Amino acid sequence: MRSKVSPMTPSPGPLLYLKLVAVSVIWGGTFVAGRFLSVDMPPLLVASLRFVLASLALLLFLLAARIPFAVPTARQFLQLLVLGFFGIFFYNLCFFYGLHYVNASRASLIVALNPAVIALVAFLVFKERLSAPRMLGIAFCLVGAGLVIVSRDARVFQAASDAWLGDALILGCVAGWVIYSLFSRNLSKALGPLHTVTYSIWLGTLMLCCATYAQLDIGFDALARISLAQMLSLLYLGVFGSAIAYVWYYDGIRQIGATRSGAFIALNPLTAVLLGALLLGEHLSVPMCGGGVLIVAGLYLCNRSAMGAAVRPIQAVVADPSSRST
Repeated sequence: MRSKVSPMTPSPGPLLYLKLVAVSVIWGGTFVAGRFLSVDMPPLLVASLRFVLASLALLLFLLAARIPFAVPTARQFLQLLVLGFFGIFFYNLCFFYGLHYVNASRASLIVALNPAVIALVAFLVFKERLSAPRMLGIAFCLVGAGLVIVSRDARVFQAASDAWLGDALILGCVAGWVIYSLFSRNLSKALGPLHTVTYSIWLGTLMLCCATYAQLDIGFDALARISLAQMLSLLYLGVFGSAIAYVWYYDGIRQIGATRSGAFIALNPLTAVLLGALLLGEHLSVPMCGGGVLIVAGLYLCNRSAMGAAVRPIQAVVADPSSRST
């Protein structure tokens, strides 16, 4: 897998980069919405409802736009199963259970490791070039994540403490997302980002619903107790945080690769921290802020060439409005 755009491929326009910025802002908000829902609702039920809504939104879009359904081959279907398991089922189990133990700001800072881990795995598995600044950036991200993880309180060093559990679950999100990002590009090119996301979400939703039913976390009583605020949060998670954001993210992977698209995840914690403080009254400790600064600095070192490539088209449009693509 190569993270660079082929010379024969048209250069992506500024709209793609603006979409990736929007995706990161939307995903930053999902930590706040997920934290809000995880307080009073069973995590499996929340995850299932989120992706049932996302599945319906994608189905309605395909039908309304009259987009024909692509038929995957047997091998592609197996790939979609893997993506549905790691990117939807496993990721959301870790996400919603993890938010039972850690706040939105802390979780988003840990998940900010994604770009560095994507770059490292791409180097180890796909032999992508890993420059000295990128290696230094990965080190910064790891040290920063360590500060975030141990900043909660001294109990994290005690064997009987459950303080590790939330951090371990959120780190599971990182593992699931790396697989979902790196092992999908060829499939996304063959089926297109819309169908790749749609089919993987449908399969992952089926897994979540089966697990929810097995755990008896779903029922008419639980659904009847959902408040208006909870329903709005679910709609945000399902329609914006899943259906729309996943398609835009996969379109970025298809056009500029997983490493460059993943660079924009650096914006997630900034949004989550701001919204967590404004909407949930969350407090950030000094070590956690220091870890966040190291993570963002590491992300810049990891992806500064990609970020520069992302900014230049936007700067060109601002400087010369006539250069906007139609």
